[in-house]
Amino acid sequence: MRFVFAVIALLFLAPAHAAEWGTYANGRYGYVIGIPPDFRGLGESDNGDGQVFRSQDGSKTLTVWGGQLLAGDFLSEMEGRQKSDADQGWGLTYQAATPQWISYSGARNGLVLYARGIARCGDQYAMFRLEYSKQDIAKMDAVITKLVQTLKAGTC
Repeated sequence: MRFVFAVIALLFLAPAHAAEWGTYANGRYGYVIGIPPDFRGLGESDNGDGQVFRSQDGSKTLTVWGGQLLAGDFLSEMEGRQKSDADQGWGLTYQAATPQWISYSGARNGLVLYARGIARCGDQYAMFRLEYSKQDIAKMDAVITKLVQTLKAGTC
């Protein structure tokens, strides 16, 4: 009988455990971000600046990376990234920025893009980019909120 109760308890605990977010900490640029429960890393990039994570069903892609500011200052760098996305056909629909962070989103061919960048130490930044189906907008709002909250610059 104890065995039956133990199995039942494990069945109830498994979903709670499965819902736990992971953490990705980048050694090269020092930033940290939470990783949604059903996303799996595809391996850190060869240059160590970040990693791509994909949902188990393959319908969502989270890319995280850090880099050096090549455009002079943080906002100029991020404006260049926005322009690049627009040039690739993303219809940008939202943008908010301060000298320390930027967020923007857009849509293309039934997909939604949400990007967030933060200024890091000196001439560095960290960023994430999430792409998902328009059908998942309602489900992804909470995920985006948590990604924004967990993207941290780390120590310098």
